[in-house]
Amino acid sequence: MNSKQLRRSLKIKWLTYYRDNREWIDKLGIWVTSNGQRRPSSGFILGALATLEPDLTNLLPLVVDLSSNPDRIISALGLDISPVKELEALEAAHKLLSSSAQAEVSLAAPEPVTIDASTPSPPAYDDEACSGAGGREDDRPRP
Repeated sequence: MNSKQLRRSLKIKWLTYYRDNREWIDKLGIWVTSNGQRRPSSGFILGALATLEPDLTNLLPLVVDLSSNPDRIISALGLDISPVKELEALEAAHKLLSSSAQAEVSLAAPEPVTIDASTPSPPAYDDEACSGAGGREDDRPRP
C-alpha cells in the first residue's frame, strides 16, 4: 500500500469510526483546535486508528522514531481535519450525486458478496474413460 492509499484508507476508517461512535466521542474532553480545525486529540485518533488499520500498527514504530509529536504525525497522515465538517461535506456531496455514483462517496462498507455454493452438476461424460477421438491412435509415432 502506498502512502496516498494509506492516507485515504486512514481517513475513511477514522471518519467511519467517528460517525459510528460520535455520540460518546463528542462527550469526551479530548477536543483540541489545530490549524483552525476542531478535532479529537492526536493521541485519541492514533489510538483508534491503531486498532482499525493493521498497516498503521506496523508503520507507527518507524513514524514515532522520526517524530514523536502526535500532532505532526496526524498532520502528515492528512488527518488534521474536523470530522464534523468532513462528514457534513461528504453528506452534501452524497446528496448531489446520482444514485449510481453515491456508492463511491459513501463511507459505509460495501455489501458482502455471496457466492452460490451449490454443488456443481456432474459432467455428462465419463472423464476417466478418455480413449481419444477420431481414430488418432494410428497417428502417434511408435518406437
